[in-house]
Amino acid sequence: MSGRPVKRSLTLRGHRTSVSLEDAFWRAFREIAAEKDMPINALAAEIDEAREMDVGLASAIRVYVLGWYRDQASSPGGAG
Repeated sequence: MSGRPVKRSLTLRGHRTSVSLEDAFWRAFREIAAEKDMPINALAAEIDEAREMDVGLASAIRVYVLGWYRDQASSPGGAG
């Protein structure tokens, strides 16, 4: 598993952009989109709209992924 971020392409509201994410965060991000039954670009757009303007998209995705799994772990029947 690579610990280095890899540049990935996304389309947000019709515009191409890229984010640099580590493999683990990219896989988790894709898993969350699949679990929510939504395209990865739609989830990225949702995160983009909710983020503070001084926070980069890649950081916002990492925080979203962390929050998702923390919520899963703390919910009844979760891992925690």
